[in-house]
Amino acid sequence: MPSGDETQHGGAPLTCLVTGATGYVGGRLVPELLAAGHTVRCLARSPEKLRDQPWAGRVEVLRGDVTDPDSVARALRGVDVAYYLVHALGTGAGFERTDREAAELFADTAADTGVRRIVYLGGLTPADVPVRELSPHLRSRAEVGEIFLARPVPATVLRAAVVIGSGSASFEMLRYLTERLPVMVTPSWVGTRIQPIAIRDVLRYLVAGARMPDDVNRSFDIAGPDVMTYRDMMERYARVAGLPHRLILPVPMLTPRLSSHWIGLVTPVPASIARPLAESLRHEVVCGEHDIARYVPDGPGAPLGFDEALALALRRVRDAQVVTRWSNASVPGAPSDPLPTDPDWAGGSLYTDVRERAVDASADALWRVVEGIGGEHGWYSFPAAWALRGWLDRLVGGVGLRRGRRDAHRLRVGDSLDFWRVEEIETGRLLRLRAEMRLPGLAWLEMTVEDAGPGRSRYRQRAVFHPRGLLGHAYWWSVSPFHAIVFGGMARNMAKAAESEAGRVSRASDRSP
Repeated sequence: MPSGDETQHGGAPLTCLVTGATGYVGGRLVPELLAAGHTVRCLARSPEKLRDQPWAGRVEVLRGDVTDPDSVARALRGVDVAYYLVHALGTGAGFERTDREAAELFADTAADTGVRRIVYLGGLTPADVPVRELSPHLRSRAEVGEIFLARPVPATVLRAAVVIGSGSASFEMLRYLTERLPVMVTPSWVGTRIQPIAIRDVLRYLVAGARMPDDVNRSFDIAGPDVMTYRDMMERYARVAGLPHRLILPVPMLTPRLSSHWIGLVTPVPASIARPLAESLRHEVVCGEHDIARYVPDGPGAPLGFDEALALALRRVRDAQVVTRWSNASVPGAPSDPLPTDPDWAGGSLYTDVRERAVDASADALWRVVEGIGGEHGWYSFPAAWALRGWLDRLVGGVGLRRGRRDAHRLRVGDSLDFWRVEEIETGRLLRLRAEMRLPGLAWLEMTVEDAGPGRSRYRQRAVFHPRGLLGHAYWWSVSPFHAIVFGGMARNMAKAAESEAGRVSRASDRSP
């Protein structure tokens, strides 16, 4: 048997097909395969969703669907390893049949086109529960895996339970339930034992799955080292996220159907996804073996523990350098970070208030107003509201508005600015402030200046708030009615200030000999 290093890294580069590249796992797998030196082709129903991916220019993207024989044959032609990362979850009552027929088509076409291996990510199922008693979601995942193992092309079938990473439907459900409810009346499945896995480890196993020896055709249970109940997961999430202790009260009469409606009320996870996930949670999903280590040895710190996986998944709102990338599609700092193709409800709650204005002044004139904000110049809107907010902040032990600013005209990264701190500044273009007032969450205020031609510019202002717990959501909604006055007035008056300065300079220039 080859060594672990040879299994993972030896041999010539492969041509890999990734189905589901617009999905949670697929979108994170593609750059990992590219980093391993492989050639990657993607099959997607909506290729335009991949357009903004930083790796889009390095892969071949084909439009198609795994239920269409022609597009499947076209996608598999010339491929060494095919990754099957799609499923029909959330498409309606007939998703089991759709999954079955798509898997059979894919497996048969792979054999006809000379594919050497199929790698499939399925669900971890309990060994002591008959297949007919599994939830439809788990039953379908198990059936797809069996279809691949029964066909001529060798398959690596990886079976995982809850995947911990920002964007994973199971993780987002955990995140929203824990953050939004300090007191929870929960279904009895919160006592079910689960063995979760970090997305980093899932990707590590998927990449290595392409190099399995030719005679390996089997399933592998994959998971992290921690076995816990769903209740444990919520309590540990609260601790890692810095939330107060959650009071969890299980209620046996909450059936999977009722609990899926409950999840729909509390979280933005669609009911069509929440219901099959909730039904799956009634089964204990713990690894029965760890044979994958024979082919993919566990290195130092691998697989990641639950708390470490949580910390990575939450890093996007704790690491300023990750937060600053929310507005674009630049390369995420880690596989656990959110991607542009993730669903709108992924990544936790994020509230924004965006204002834009065309300004009859040069970009330089507008920038001078932006860089001079705060301190004696104030915040250009509703001074009484800013003063009241500063006073309230001091009342609860915050810094209030008393710090002012270091220099009346210039700012630099790290400067305090009333109850903000300069997090990023790009002279002439961008000023980003991070709130240091007492808040039930994290807040930023970003101001951008764009040149719009001679004597004209555009001002863009964005307030961002990531709530912490139910109190954070209540805070945002309580103050949002005043945003038109505070933030709207701020954008309007800053534009007027720049136009006034531009007019003053112009008049002074006209008077000069």
